[in-house]
Amino acid sequence: MGLLERIAAPQDLRDLSDDELELLASEIRDLMIRTVATNTGHLGPNLGVVELTLAMHRVFESPRDRIVFDTGHQSYVHKLVTGRAGDFGTLRREGGMSGYPSQLESDHDVVENSHASTSLSYADGLAKAFTIRGEDRHVVAVIGDGALTGGMAWEALNNIAIQQDSKLVIVVNDNGRSYTPTIGGLATALTTLRTSPRYELLLDMVKRRLNAVPGIGAVAYDALHAVKKGLKDAVAPQGLFEDLGLKYVGPVDGHDRHAVEQALTSAKRFGGPVIVHTITRKGYGYDPAERHEADQFHSPGPFDVQTGAEKPKGLIWTDHFSDAMVRLGERRQDIVAITAAMVHPVGLDKFHARFPERTFDVGIAEQHAATSAAGLAMGGLHPVFAVYATFLNRAFDQVLMDCALHKQGVTFVLDRSGVTGDDGASHNGMWDMSMLQIVPGLRLAAPRDVTRLVELLDEAVAVDDAPTVVRFPKGPPPDDMPTIDKLGGADVLVRNGTRDVLVLGVGSMAEVAVGVAERLTAQGIGVTVVDPRWVKPVDPALVEAAADHRLVVTIEDNGVAGGVGAAFLQAATAAEVSTPVKIHGIPQEFLDHAKRPKILGDIGLTPQAIALDTISRLGSLDTDPLPETSLSEAE
Repeated sequence: MGLLERIAAPQDLRDLSDDELELLASEIRDLMIRTVATNTGHLGPNLGVVELTLAMHRVFESPRDRIVFDTGHQSYVHKLVTGRAGDFGTLRREGGMSGYPSQLESDHDVVENSHASTSLSYADGLAKAFTIRGEDRHVVAVIGDGALTGGMAWEALNNIAIQQDSKLVIVVNDNGRSYTPTIGGLATALTTLRTSPRYELLLDMVKRRLNAVPGIGAVAYDALHAVKKGLKDAVAPQGLFEDLGLKYVGPVDGHDRHAVEQALTSAKRFGGPVIVHTITRKGYGYDPAERHEADQFHSPGPFDVQTGAEKPKGLIWTDHFSDAMVRLGERRQDIVAITAAMVHPVGLDKFHARFPERTFDVGIAEQHAATSAAGLAMGGLHPVFAVYATFLNRAFDQVLMDCALHKQGVTFVLDRSGVTGDDGASHNGMWDMSMLQIVPGLRLAAPRDVTRLVELLDEAVAVDDAPTVVRFPKGPPPDDMPTIDKLGGADVLVRNGTRDVLVLGVGSMAEVAVGVAERLTAQGIGVTVVDPRWVKPVDPALVEAAADHRLVVTIEDNGVAGGVGAAFLQAATAAEVSTPVKIHGIPQEFLDHAKRPKILGDIGLTPQAIALDTISRLGSLDTDPLPETSLSEAE
C-alpha cells in the first residue's frame, strides 16, 4: 500500500515524517506522469508544485482555510491530497475528474477557473467576507508568474494592499526563473523578522517617535527606513510588492518543502496580506519535461512515459493556420502577429521564428492585446491577434470600443471555437458569435475546411476599415468539401430535388449539414446546403433563398441565443420572409467535460438528430402529413 492511498484528507499529511513526505512527492509525480501520458492534461505545471502544495496543506486547514488556484490547471496535486487519488485515473474523461478545480467534486475546491489572473480577486472578496463575518479563516491565492502579467491581478493587488486586517496569503508560483532563490540562515531569519507582528509594531512606534522630533525627526526616519529597505532589497527583490503596501516573503525554493512551510507559517502568523514568493521549475522531477524546450510539457498529447516522446498525431486546424500566417507574412510586410502568452498553442511559433520583430507576446492580457492591435492598425500595420475563442470574452469592450468604433483593420483569429470537449466548461468557445453579432461593422468568417481557412484569412486581412474575425474548432479539420455553386458570397455544397429545406451549415457544422442532406434526400425530401463563409453580416442572397424554401435549418457550434441562426432569423423577418427557421446550436448552459463527439451527440448537433427534427417539422407544415420515415435513432 503506497503512502498516497493513506491520504484521505489534508490533515493526514501532518502525521508524516520528512522521509515519508519525500516518498509521497515521488508517488504523486509518478501517478500524474502515468495518468497524463494517456488521458492528456497539464503535466508540467503540476510537477512543479508538488512540494509547494504539500506545504500549503500542512500549514493551512482546507477547506476551512480556502485555497484558490490561478489558473486551476495547477491543482492536480491539490486534488490528490484532498481524497481524490482513487479517481485520478478518470481525469478529463466523461463523468470523471475535471482538469480544473470543481465545486461538484470537493469542498476543497473554490472555483472552476481556467481563465487566468482571477485568483486574487476571488481571494480578496473571500477574505473581506470572512473579516466582516468575524470568522478566523485564512485565504490562500496561488498565482503563477504568467498570471501576474494580467491587468486584473494588479487591480486586485491594489485593493488587497489596503486591507490591513485581511488574512490573505498570496503564493507567487514563479516558474519563470525571474529571480535567483535566496537560501540560507540569514534569509530565513529576515523572513521571520519581517513577518513578525512585534516587528511591525516596533517600526510603527519608531516612526511616530522620530516624526515627533521637531526639525530632524522626519529626515531621520527617512534615512533609517532607506537603510532598512536597502538591506532587504539586497537579500530579496520585494521592492515592487512592498511599494504597494504588501508584506513580502522570499524568494523561497519552492521545491524545498521545509523552507516553504517556514515561509507560509510566518505569513500565516502575520495577520495581514502577505506575498510569499516561491521559485519552482515546470516539469520538475521528470527529466523529459524539464528538457522540453517549448513548454516543459505544459499540456502534452499522449506520450511514452519512459522516453517522454509524444505519440504521432495528425495536423490540426492550428497547424494549417500556422503555415498560412507564414505565407501571409512573406507576402505582406505590414502583417504583424499578437499573442497573449500562447505563441505555441495558437500556432504563431513559426511566424515568430520567421519574423521575430513582427511578433508581439503581450502576456496574459487580452484586453491590452486588442487595444494594442488597434494602435498597430492606426500606425499602418495589419495585426492578427490569435487567441482561444473563450479568451476573447475578456476583451469584448476593446473589440467594440477600441477596434470597431475606430474602424481599425484588426483580424482576430479564434482557435478552439465551439465545443472543445475534455478541456471543461470554461474552455468551450461557444460565446463569440453571439457577442460579436452586436459589434457594428465587424465581419465574421467561419471556414468549413482548410482551403476555406486560407481563403477567408486572406480575405480578412484585406479589410482595413473594420475588425474581422476568423474562427475554427479544436482538433483535425475534415477533408475539403467542394463547392458546387455560389449563392451570393456563400458556397452551395448540396442541391438535391425540390426546394424543401435550406440548410445553413456554419463552419465546422458544414460537415454535419451535408450529413443531414444525405438523410433527407434518402427520404425524398429536396434539400439545399449552403456554407455562408462570412456569417456576419448576413448575406442578402441567403435571405432571398429562404423565401424559396419551405423550411430553413441553421446549424452552428455556438450558443443558440443571439448567434448566427438568431441573426439570420432577424434578417429574414426584417425582409418579411415568412419561411420558418429552426435554429440548432449549443444550449445556453455550461457543458460538462467529455470528448467533443460525445458532447455534440448529447446536445443534438449530429446529422441523425437534426434530420429527424427536420422531417418532423416538415410534416407539421404539410396539410397532408409526409409518409412515415424509415429513419431511426439507431442509424
